Amino acid sequence: MIKTILIIIVSVSIFGLIVFVLVKNAMKKKIDDLIEEENKKSNNFD
Repeated sequence: MIKTILIIIVSVSIFGLIVFVLVKNAMKKKIDDLIEEENKKSNNFD
């Protein structure tokens, strides 16, 4: 019984970590794109 519970907890933890890393990378890419776009806009005004 305890073995089954531990397997479930470890599996959920690994899945959560993978999802966290994917979301973090996607958000970082989106933020970098927005910053680059904003820098292009500000350079056009100069």
